[in-house]
Amino acid sequence: MSRSGTVRRSSYGIGAFFAAMVLTTGTALACPVDPGTAQTNVGEGRDAARTHAVHGGADVGKTSAAVSSAIKGVEHVGTVPDAKDATSLVFMDYGKGPGKRTIVYVSGRFGLKGYDITADPTRPRLVGEFSLPGFWQSEDTDADHKRKIIYLSRDPRAFGGTTDTGVSGVYIIDVSKPETPTLITFQELPAGHTTSCINDCKFLWTGGPAKAAWQPADWGGRPAWVTDVRDPRHPKVFPDPIDLGRNDGKTDYTHDIQVDSAGVAWSSGRGGVRGYYTRGRHFDPVAERFRTATAWDPVPYAGGGIDEATTNSSFMHNSFRAVGRTKDQGADPRTWGDGKLLIVTEETFNDGCANDGLLVISSLEGSFDGQGWRSTPENPFRLRTIGTWSPVGQEGSREDTADCSAHYFDVKDGVLAQAFYNQGVRFIDVRDPTNPTQVAYFRMDDARAWAAYWHGGHVYVADNVRGIDILRPTFR
Repeated sequence: MSRSGTVRRSSYGIGAFFAAMVLTTGTALACPVDPGTAQTNVGEGRDAARTHAVHGGADVGKTSAAVSSAIKGVEHVGTVPDAKDATSLVFMDYGKGPGKRTIVYVSGRFGLKGYDITADPTRPRLVGEFSLPGFWQSEDTDADHKRKIIYLSRDPRAFGGTTDTGVSGVYIIDVSKPETPTLITFQELPAGHTTSCINDCKFLWTGGPAKAAWQPADWGGRPAWVTDVRDPRHPKVFPDPIDLGRNDGKTDYTHDIQVDSAGVAWSSGRGGVRGYYTRGRHFDPVAERFRTATAWDPVPYAGGGIDEATTNSSFMHNSFRAVGRTKDQGADPRTWGDGKLLIVTEETFNDGCANDGLLVISSLEGSFDGQGWRSTPENPFRLRTIGTWSPVGQEGSREDTADCSAHYFDVKDGVLAQAFYNQGVRFIDVRDPTNPTQVAYFRMDDARAWAAYWHGGHVYVADNVRGIDILRPTFR
């Protein structure tokens, strides 16, 4: 970025830091964003003016007299309505043995709330809060469970900002005492939609959203920046971004990163999904030599674009690879190989549910020699699609909504608990990746499901309208 841009961003960062300090000292001093304002219409796109590609559009929570809730294969055993505007959950354990305590942290437009689920997992009890009314977005909040630190990623559209004027970065929060979440520091960054832990949370990768006017004109979106948080009170940001050229050679929107059990970091965004080694010595198929991978200079592993004949856009939201100790969570590795399949969600909102984002299962075969990094518009490389799934026309789906894109999922024993916004949570058996099959569903008529999480014998749903729904599966 230019020198003038750097100076301008720094001045915003100082204000953001002091604002955060004020908001953590007690009762919030500012009112939450009104649900009717433009802030509720913020999505993966550039700013709030879009009508469909949004997280929280004008039709949120609309209930049709012709539509009723649909539940099959699960029991609804609990709700936390005061977690309304929830976007993401983190489960954190404290202690061991009989004294073990479990807190579920909820991030949302309110900031961060902690609920104790030790005594009764169906009746979460609010114990602490880090108040940031008007916050956006940290939709896939990550945490250092050993050091008891939570990282809230601040999108530039938070607190009424825009992709051009807003401040982005990460709040580093000490949750060693659940009753009093405390700000360690706020680190301003050129990106700030999602933040993910890399190398046991010693480093962070922060990406998205759409680019600002002061960023390079040839970018389609913000790539990822790396932050060293080995000393969380004094984070250090590496000057050069990573995951460049992800969209057929064009630097574009890096949306989110998931690290698999083999330690490969999978970066999803516009242009597909690519995996990186972040430590150890590996052969770099792009540089064509062995070198040592680091969090700030990762080595390409595999991945690439998703076939446009399969999907309705090029925007891939998040992913999962069953490999190593999690190899039994997906398709049978004896048939499909250990770590050879990638489960991906596409997020897009078009005209009608049939054109919205899908759940996609792709094969990584043919992508291990750097093909995803050499892809160009003239000579594109795409992963082979094995199977797809959409709620359109499925049992339990509603027909009066245009908002049913795939979003975050969690997998257990080959079954995805998958959020589909107004279409609720769907339980999808992916053990036969050529034929993903719905086995249960939970779809309230006011659903706005963002993410679902397996935890113990329950599934917890972060719903942006309803708060937290707690389900007990009965389909097994």
